[in-house]
Amino acid sequence: MTMRNNLRRIRPWELALTAAIMALPLIPMAPAVEGFAFMRAAHAEEKLDTSRLVSVGGDITEIVYALGEESRLIARDTTSMYPEAALKLPNVGYMRALSPEGILAMNPTAIIAVEGSGPQEALAVLKNASVPFETVLSAFTRDGIIAKIDRVGTLLGVPDKAKALEEKVAADLDAAIADAEKRPEAQRKRVLFILSAQNGRIMASGTGTAADGIVKLAGAINAVGAFPGYKPLTDEAIIEAKPDIILMMNRGDGAGTKNEDLLAQPAIALTPAGEKKAIIRMDGVYLLGFGPRTAAAARELNTAIYGG
Repeated sequence: MTMRNNLRRIRPWELALTAAIMALPLIPMAPAVEGFAFMRAAHAEEKLDTSRLVSVGGDITEIVYALGEESRLIARDTTSMYPEAALKLPNVGYMRALSPEGILAMNPTAIIAVEGSGPQEALAVLKNASVPFETVLSAFTRDGIIAKIDRVGTLLGVPDKAKALEEKVAADLDAAIADAEKRPEAQRKRVLFILSAQNGRIMASGTGTAADGIVKLAGAINAVGAFPGYKPLTDEAIIEAKPDIILMMNRGDGAGTKNEDLLAQPAIALTPAGEKKAIIRMDGVYLLGFGPRTAAAARELNTAIYGG
């Protein structure tokens, strides 16, 4: 029987989400800052007026809510779909296709955007406007999540709240990671994350992606870890990957490849996952957001892969 994970309510998805995930950067290293430059940046952040805030990035919006600072928000982007209350905010568009005019029309006092937002032309306009524009780096690791919370808390001027949230999230992540690591390497299953399968063309996740990060946190192995980012796979590469599990985002709008169509593809059918019809689907924002809920997502993915 096909494996499914329906522990989160399905929400409508826009095709833009696929592009958003592909556009996410590989795990970055935060640049070092020293001396006067650091002091000047810190001083600027202390003075940042976030009383009318536009948040770009589902993880950023979720962190703002988790910090209890949602009253500052006046608008959000298309990928900001959690918590449900965020959907009531005006939508300024898809994070990779932002309209400067639409954002500035909201009369914000500040804009906080996750790394990977764009296009560059739009960012240039926003950064040259009188409204402060701040970027938050995104790394698909335990430490990357904590750093993201710290950065957002600093920008909002609530370091104490951020520290408390960091400690809570870190403890949750550490517990989830410890549970996943109890499984011997020899017993870990190979997971193939498929971003899309349009017209029989399998677009899969290599290393350095959110999908790669969550698979590892869940105590499994990325079946195609030989290349960075997302790439189309040949039939030979799919067969050679020998995935035990196929992981995909849950789509509630009727779009995307159905399980039966995916399993009908000859290369997929020849894999262990295809033979067992082992497909897991999860809410994409929840699965790949790398925010406060990531520990829970890792646990649920682990349970879906290995059973309770």
